[in-house]
Amino acid sequence: MSPGSEVAERCATVIWEAWTSGFRLTELPLECRPRDVVEGSAAQDALEAIAGPRFGWKLAATSTAGQKHIGVDAPLHGRLFTRFVYMSGDAVTARGMHMRVAEAEFAFRFGRDLVGTGPHPPETVMEAVAGMHLAIELPDSRFDQFEDAGAPQLLADSACAGRFVLGPEIGGWLSIDLARQPVHVSVNGTEVACGSGANVLSDPREALVWLANELPRRGAALRADDVVTTGVTTVPVPVAAGDHVVAVFPDLGSVTVRLI
Repeated sequence: MSPGSEVAERCATVIWEAWTSGFRLTELPLECRPRDVVEGSAAQDALEAIAGPRFGWKLAATSTAGQKHIGVDAPLHGRLFTRFVYMSGDAVTARGMHMRVAEAEFAFRFGRDLVGTGPHPPETVMEAVAGMHLAIELPDSRFDQFEDAGAPQLLADSACAGRFVLGPEIGGWLSIDLARQPVHVSVNGTEVACGSGANVLSDPREALVWLANELPRRGAALRADDVVTTGVTTVPVPVAAGDHVVAVFPDLGSVTVRLI
């Protein structure tokens, strides 16, 4: 299916109706179910026309464990939509959350378009980045059993995109060894997970370069002002309404969100 096809649009409509109603899908209807990642990406393209402005992109399954969990052999890309973006310290409703997890991540903001079909070498990608932020993603899925949905349907579902919390911008990020940067996550004052940037395709920059070269294959590109969150640095942390989540990146800063 092509991005503008009636089939892609129907698939996107089903996803969006589930997203906004809270209804969970077992699987997409056969008549609009994507058969491969090309069709899944086309449905995601069509979803942007329904959901509104894109804030940026997210990556899912950027670790071996994450890929095994959802039965894929490579990362998945998804769109972040502006209507679901919050700032550090905000209160975010937990109503309708299905996955109910928080993920501490590194996010990159682009200062200019990354044009052309690539391949884009790492130095070219880094030159296009205007800044790095700390972040918390609150991913979600429209599938009841997202672990079994498969890559094409998960791409149509925007790679389990949900709410996104943007934290502080970090100066001097180019000189930081992100792979060795520790990350600690606490819920209601108790540390519940720790990890590092190495859990994100060995380095969050590597994940960013992967996305920069994957999008042109799907007819898309990174644009100025896009924010890309690169994947979870610890195990996903279970959360619920009433929880106060703090992700601490020692010597860099922290990002917080309160679920209501």
